[in-house]
Amino acid sequence: MMLVRWNMRLGLAALCGGALLIMLYWSRCTDITLRPSSILNKDQAKDNNEDIECLINGEYSVVCHRDHDEVYLPFSFIHKYFEVYGKITPADGVERFEWSHSYSKVYHPKKIYDPRGTFATFENYNVEVRDRVKCISGIEGVPVSTQWEPKGFFYPTQIAQFGLAHYSKNLTEPEPRVIIIDDGDKNLGNWIVSTDATVSREFDTELESNILRFSTSDQASSQVWCKVNISQDFVLSLDLRLKPNSSLTVVLQNKDKKETVYLHYVTSLQLIYALDDHIYYGIGVEHKWRRLTRDLVTDMQKGWALLDKAKRKSPRNKFKISSIILMGEGSAANIRVSTSEHMAHFFAAARWLVSTQRARGGWPVRARRRVASRVPDLRAGWHSAMSQGHGISVLARAFHRSKDVSYLRAAQRALHLLDVPSSAGGVKAMWMDKYVWYEEYPTKPPLFVLNGFIYTLLGLYDLHVIEGDNSISLAKKMFDDGMLSLKTLLPVFDTGSGSFYDLRHFTLGVSPNIARWDYHATHVNQLYLLAGLDPDPILINTAKRWEGYMQGKRAAHN
Repeated sequence: MMLVRWNMRLGLAALCGGALLIMLYWSRCTDITLRPSSILNKDQAKDNNEDIECLINGEYSVVCHRDHDEVYLPFSFIHKYFEVYGKITPADGVERFEWSHSYSKVYHPKKIYDPRGTFATFENYNVEVRDRVKCISGIEGVPVSTQWEPKGFFYPTQIAQFGLAHYSKNLTEPEPRVIIIDDGDKNLGNWIVSTDATVSREFDTELESNILRFSTSDQASSQVWCKVNISQDFVLSLDLRLKPNSSLTVVLQNKDKKETVYLHYVTSLQLIYALDDHIYYGIGVEHKWRRLTRDLVTDMQKGWALLDKAKRKSPRNKFKISSIILMGEGSAANIRVSTSEHMAHFFAAARWLVSTQRARGGWPVRARRRVASRVPDLRAGWHSAMSQGHGISVLARAFHRSKDVSYLRAAQRALHLLDVPSSAGGVKAMWMDKYVWYEEYPTKPPLFVLNGFIYTLLGLYDLHVIEGDNSISLAKKMFDDGMLSLKTLLPVFDTGSGSFYDLRHFTLGVSPNIARWDYHATHVNQLYLLAGLDPDPILINTAKRWEGYMQGKRAAHN
């Protein structure tokens, strides 16, 4: 019995051993591609394709992704850490990631700069839509700034830029489309007169045209109004003379939803006021003819901003002008709506510069300005070389277009403060007691701001050319002195990967103030423009090198 059990155990062991040998032999003879190696590959993948901690300069960590020997950092980190820019965009039906080192653009001049033509790249500017523009004054027709004063003030630099932008747009945009509502002659508006109101037509010797005279009662329902349906053009122009407590109202309607906005232009000195769907602009209280030119959509947006609707979108194609209402007592003439009225806006800026210029030739800035630590604030009433330069550029062009010598004389008076030291209320600084610099912000010690200085040089050049070829021109001498300073100091503004906004790291001994990309692009645009006027290679070479910085190029290192 014991022997039988022993034989059975030996037989079972032999059977198991034989099966094992067969399995080993089969595995060796089978094609290697059929081997069950997926477990090994999965383990390898786990080791080589996974999220991994990235320690950044020993300070903090970021979750990254590892794919074998490559490590991928999230672009959100790269964007903030290195100040680079990128986005996913479709191209030919396929998405791709577009990377750029700068968010700004360089505009290469298409022709030599001409003071009678566009100013720099200002045809691309839309000053009035900036957040720091409170509104366009109904009395002056120029922007009111909130840049350093929330209540709003007239900032000469901004007003001049407003004028230069519209002058440039007038030269680069097609002729505007014009819809005449009432010219007192061939086109007479279909005015609806309430029972207690009156209208009449007569010839006005001051305007030398036929006018519409109107009168309504004190009742809110008493109106003289004209129904229109204009949905593409929103710049309203008319001659208007109102007695006290009178108004012009323009009604805008949203075509997609039940929304109506009422723009009231009233006999008041108040700048702007908004309540619900009613927006009010004061246009003055004098009983005289005034040419009113208003961008209705801009006026609506500025009113919405007062009502905390600043982010509200209002595409022009969503609205239409539905009616024009006259109330009170007054006269109106030459009423039209157009795509644009650039020269009207330009001359509003030029007239403001003439009427507000002080005896010393300057336009004081009525807001306190804190520029940098370690220097006293600029108190309200300070002057800016950039305001002077921009103002000269506007006035030179206004004289060129109108031949009115008051513009030329105002431009020439504006030179005075450029030759007065900052310590004496002017805007002139000296680098190493040798090179003149026209200060955008006349601090003590000076900062030597680059872009404002170059804009001042353009103003000097504009005046010299408009005056005519005069060898004793003060503007020409100031321009030549400034160009020598610029070409001497340009290398000091080069960071090797960008440019400095100013030279406070020299004058104050503080950290450098590196120009952000939009200011750096302005520097490049300015240098390309000047390179067309002066053959010195430092201008064009610096412009090209600085443009390269915007494409990720860097200066060589040791």
